[in-house]
Amino acid sequence: MIASPPGSLSPERRTRDLAGLDGGAVDVVVVGGGVTGAGVALDAASRGLSVVLLERADLASGTSRWSSKLVHGGLRYLAHGEIGLARESARERAVLMGSTAPHLVRRLPFLVPDVAGRAVTALAAAGGRLGDAVRLSVPGGRRSLPSTRRVAADEVSRLVPGVRSGRGGVVFWDGQLVDDARLVIALARTAASYGARVLTGARVTAVDGADVHVLLDGEAVSLRAGVVVNAAGVWSQHLAPGIRLVPSRGSHLVVPGSRLGSPSAALTVPLPGSRSRYVFALPQADGLLYLGLTDEPVAGPVPDDDPVPSDAEVGQLLDTVNQVLDQPLTRDDVVGAYAGLRPLVLPASAGTGPGDATADLSRKHLLSWDGPVLTVVGGKLTTYRAMAEETGDAVVARLRRGARRSLTTRIPLVGAAPQIALDRVAAPQRLVARYGTEAPVVESLGPGLVVAGRPETLGELRFAVRHEGARTVSDLLDRRTRIGLVPADRSRAVAAAEQVLAEER
Repeated sequence: MIASPPGSLSPERRTRDLAGLDGGAVDVVVVGGGVTGAGVALDAASRGLSVVLLERADLASGTSRWSSKLVHGGLRYLAHGEIGLARESARERAVLMGSTAPHLVRRLPFLVPDVAGRAVTALAAAGGRLGDAVRLSVPGGRRSLPSTRRVAADEVSRLVPGVRSGRGGVVFWDGQLVDDARLVIALARTAASYGARVLTGARVTAVDGADVHVLLDGEAVSLRAGVVVNAAGVWSQHLAPGIRLVPSRGSHLVVPGSRLGSPSAALTVPLPGSRSRYVFALPQADGLLYLGLTDEPVAGPVPDDDPVPSDAEVGQLLDTVNQVLDQPLTRDDVVGAYAGLRPLVLPASAGTGPGDATADLSRKHLLSWDGPVLTVVGGKLTTYRAMAEETGDAVVARLRRGARRSLTTRIPLVGAAPQIALDRVAAPQRLVARYGTEAPVVESLGPGLVVAGRPETLGELRFAVRHEGARTVSDLLDRRTRIGLVPADRSRAVAAAEQVLAEER
């Protein structure tokens, strides 16, 4: 019998984790199963604390699966003079690429073409070189990425064939996640390997002193916690109504990469009228492109349903990138679209209204105590580990137990290994990029395709049910894999997902 991989979130593990939960007591309850919550669960569990992570829906079901899938060094922060935030981003990028998740992150060149304007590329070159200087100033940064450089017209055409030809450009480098949701799954499983109980379908309804009340798969349970960490992102105000958030919607379009000549670099085009905001056409390993990113303020209560891009955002993204393309994209080229809500923190010095300048709000995070509830909100995907470390420090100080120093800069996530070892993994490269050293196990579960014309395998679905906590069709198609980003493909994949769930239960 093959042993379960580390941190397996198997159905059997869930049964064990549920046993004794009602009426039990733990050091830390983490509310929210996005990248922040999963990161906090790992930090706390690795310090020797008992941890329960409670997520109302599924891991990465909120903002954490709707990002640009970048691990970036923060050039925008440099444009706003936030050197400290840029250094933190560069440091955390180096940690992810070099230690904790090298299988999930790759180097990605970003092309700013001269056809966007020489003033634009001059600014990009200056920003890129400043970013290089920041990168060289942090541990591990020197080896993590190549340096910014000018490129000639022939290399522009090679990197992004769809750009109007005849002129050069500037290339800078950053990190790209194979999938943001896979990072969250890896974090949650690594936390589970340190003893954390990771429970989805668990909506926290109230915190009354040390008592945490939960609706778990429709059944009311309660447990006692030394500390409750509120990591619910844009929904944090449910447990911390005093936190001032300004949600901002970031939208992306999904288009076939062939429409830009199957580029190997991210096309980077400035948003008209802005010196620090860009639209990116980001190539993906499956042949698609993600075209983003907008930044629109969101008024009113935050709904539980997934946000959707507005018609104006679709037009803005297409119009911006079309400025430099030989053959403009049209709405008929869009095969999917997605949007996520950023939990931006409104500074205490700000007025009472959010205004319309969410793009200029800092991405700094906030830690705030309210009795036994510690809210951690804001920040961004790249700096999740630093946020979790600061949260863990605060928790240990409050509880007066647990390791004082975080270990997470040196803890490889499940599947991680040095690149030399990843290169020797006997499995298809696509699976290695998503599962690392666990790729052979995934391959052994079945190489058949979920749907024709897409790379995802039935083995991936089976692995998700057996070891990654997937319990529904949506878990499989929208988060463990990302077939759902193309609605037409998702419709074709539902039957296979239903069959795997029926067989594995």
